[in-house]
Amino acid sequence: MTPGLDAAPGIVAITLVTIATLAIGTWGLRFSRTTSDFFVASRSVHPRLNASAIGGEYLSAASFLGVAGLVLLNGADMLWYPVGWTAGYLVLLVLVAAPLRRSGAYTLPDFAEARLGSRGVRAVCSVLVVAIGWLYLLPQFQGAGLTLRSAVGAPTWVGPVIVGVVVLANVTSGGMRSITFVQAFQYWLKLTALLVPAAVLLVVWAGDSSPRPSGAGGWSVPLASGGASGLYVTYSLIIATFLGTMGLPHVVVRFYTNPDGRAARRTTLVVLVLLGVFYLLPPIYGALGRIYAPELATSGRADALVLELPRIMVDGLLGEVLTGMVTAGAFAAFLSTSSGLSIAVAGVLSQDVTARTRLGGVAAFRLAAVVAVTVPCVVALLVPNLGVARAVGLAFAMAAATFCPLLLLGIWWRRLTPAGAVAGLVAGGLSSAVAIAWTVRVAHPSGWVDALMGQPAAWTVPLALTTMVVVSLLTRSRVPDHADRFLVRLHTPETLELDRG
Repeated sequence: MTPGLDAAPGIVAITLVTIATLAIGTWGLRFSRTTSDFFVASRSVHPRLNASAIGGEYLSAASFLGVAGLVLLNGADMLWYPVGWTAGYLVLLVLVAAPLRRSGAYTLPDFAEARLGSRGVRAVCSVLVVAIGWLYLLPQFQGAGLTLRSAVGAPTWVGPVIVGVVVLANVTSGGMRSITFVQAFQYWLKLTALLVPAAVLLVVWAGDSSPRPSGAGGWSVPLASGGASGLYVTYSLIIATFLGTMGLPHVVVRFYTNPDGRAARRTTLVVLVLLGVFYLLPPIYGALGRIYAPELATSGRADALVLELPRIMVDGLLGEVLTGMVTAGAFAAFLSTSSGLSIAVAGVLSQDVTARTRLGGVAAFRLAAVVAVTVPCVVALLVPNLGVARAVGLAFAMAAATFCPLLLLGIWWRRLTPAGAVAGLVAGGLSSAVAIAWTVRVAHPSGWVDALMGQPAAWTVPLALTTMVVVSLLTRSRVPDHADRFLVRLHTPETLELDRG
């Protein structure tokens, strides 16, 4: 396929999104001066702005393209993905948001070292942040290649390269302060880009006498219809999505940008509303795709459903305009999520790797950002496409099995020791890595072993949590001396500290 008149809406949409992203990032550069601006926007982001920015970076390629593709392939049982991704913020709100902000850390490794007083724990956390961040970045770049190929007929390598260049330009120029404005804009762009075409497509569907999805008698049967292994997959998916959110580096770093713990809670409440509204839309595309575009499922192009459905259902100029809108939204999804992940990974690399060079401060951060973006971009060009939602699901499973136990025990259990934390992180990280390698190797999973490896959270999370607790109890003499003081700091509201002062 070569670019022609059909490619014009996609080219215009991608060009406008790129220009808007760079323009807003450049405007935000005016506020970025210090190292704190680059890492956490000087901890001064208003909850409503922060919530929009979180929505912008959290709603990734898996949300914009993957959910609709999964519904097209497997039916309504795939709605567990958006339900879990939203509910994860409820767990974050109740257990983690405010204490994490009060820790005063810049990154997850900062929190781990401050809580446990161990450079070893910090080193393990740094490796895991980079691994999870790159695993999550991979489907963003691959999704960008898919979008440009579907929208304008470009080679698949063009998408990752464009996204990588734009993200690098924004991240290295203004850091977190600049990216916050960009991501807030991109949330509302993505919502509009799905909402308006969905409304038009529903009108078209109603005008066709409301045909039902093909195989309507079975498309909404839960995953448990697969027997015992199907029931396991359902529960494991719930665990991964509910608990994985709090362990994602780009999600956690956002809570460091709030002024205080109360603002962190308010931010999370607004995020729950924004995500709930957005996730009403992708399933509409999946259901309509079962009526109008079932061939995308059989041809292995389910992830392109959102991009191709408007043109399939609506002829003429209106169909092209709607195609341009969803293309713009998809491209914004790759840019916003990639930016947040790059900030999180670059923050860790700049503190633990590039800081050891002669560079310092902002210069070290910018070098780290180049590494953070370049490595997954190159990998995306070399490895086969894993499926957008599938790759993101694996990143959630690894986050749930590593940082979720660390944060829960680190915030709520005094007896956690450095040895216990390292043992649990290693157990969760290695078991998740084995499951990911197995899943990548198996093209057509079947049987119990493939189910356990394809959705590993149901056994990797208990393994990591139990390992942390048991090893901590065996090394109870090594509980940090400052543990009580640190926990008091995490759980004392700022208003009480001010009154005491």
